[in-house]
Amino acid sequence: MKRYEEWGIYLSRFKRFFFWEKSIIWKIMFINGMVIGIVIWLVGVSVKDFACLLVEQYEFINEEKQDFFNSTMHFYLLRASLIAIIVAACIYYFLIRRILVPLQNLMKSTQLMTEGEYPDPIKVNSDDETGQLSRHFNQMIVTLRQTEESRKQMLSDVSHELRTPLSNLNGYLEALSSGVIQGDSKLYRSLHEESMHLTYLVDHLHQLAVWETKRLNKPRLQHMDMEKVMQTSIQSFELELKNKSILCEIHLETATVQGDEIGLRQVMTNLLKNAIQYDRGGFIRIIGDTIKNEYRVTITNLGQPIPTEKANRIFERFYRIDPSRHRDTGGSGLGLAIAKEIVEQHHGDIGLISNLNEHSFWFTIPITR
Repeated sequence: MKRYEEWGIYLSRFKRFFFWEKSIIWKIMFINGMVIGIVIWLVGVSVKDFACLLVEQYEFINEEKQDFFNSTMHFYLLRASLIAIIVAACIYYFLIRRILVPLQNLMKSTQLMTEGEYPDPIKVNSDDETGQLSRHFNQMIVTLRQTEESRKQMLSDVSHELRTPLSNLNGYLEALSSGVIQGDSKLYRSLHEESMHLTYLVDHLHQLAVWETKRLNKPRLQHMDMEKVMQTSIQSFELELKNKSILCEIHLETATVQGDEIGLRQVMTNLLKNAIQYDRGGFIRIIGDTIKNEYRVTITNLGQPIPTEKANRIFERFYRIDPSRHRDTGGSGLGLAIAKEIVEQHHGDIGLISNLNEHSFWFTIPITR
């Protein structure tokens, strides 16, 4: 019984030595070494046996010399097999390392990610599948870092946007409840404005969350006339344009697109709100025309100058040109982000062309043929 236990211990040590779980290179080398050794041994034994058979058949030498010949053949067979295995193993080791080292680096990097750390980019030295895998992994790390930074920035912006109106509401309500101040129409109007601002912000956050969910679930698109969609959106702003004495110049072409009508109207609404809020020239020009296989909508007006470095970030969530984020100089910073999300889900593009104080917001939607 003890003897079987000892054999079990030896076998376990043998497996741990040759099949070490954390070193795949030794596994591969051992398996390939076994295959090479078996092939060499079978070929060598066949040649040796054939040579010995010839010697015995034709009786060229006596029995003593024949034994010497057999032992010599056996010796050279063993030596040739060992040399071949060692040389093949050395060559194989250096070749396989070029493949396995990047995989080992990937393993270390993924281990760091499971621990909550972002690893340094993996050095890529080849264009094969392993090199492509390393490049994709590096790109994934960059994307995850950007997503994490965006998430942190979004949490910071949301808390900043909510802190001021909530503090004002809590302060006034506490003062009213304790009798420190008496309520009047002006105070109640101010409290109502704070409440409306919170409702407006939460509504925009909800819209953004809804459209991000649609990106995963694929929105249902239907054929529609883009001109009618735009006309409906513009008509809802006629009273506001009239009250602010803003002249609206409209040039629309007819084209059929495949999209979500509510979403496209939301894009127009957000862009028009933005143009009206920041208008400084008293006019807005809206153009809808077909360019190749796309329907392009452009909304142009005069507003405050936008620096180039800020124009590139204007569609980011919660981004505001005014760093103080004062309510009188801007909205929640989500309207343009929502518009971008909707347009991208329609496989279109959106952007801004700025020339001093003249700004043209545009977006494109593929035309249905």
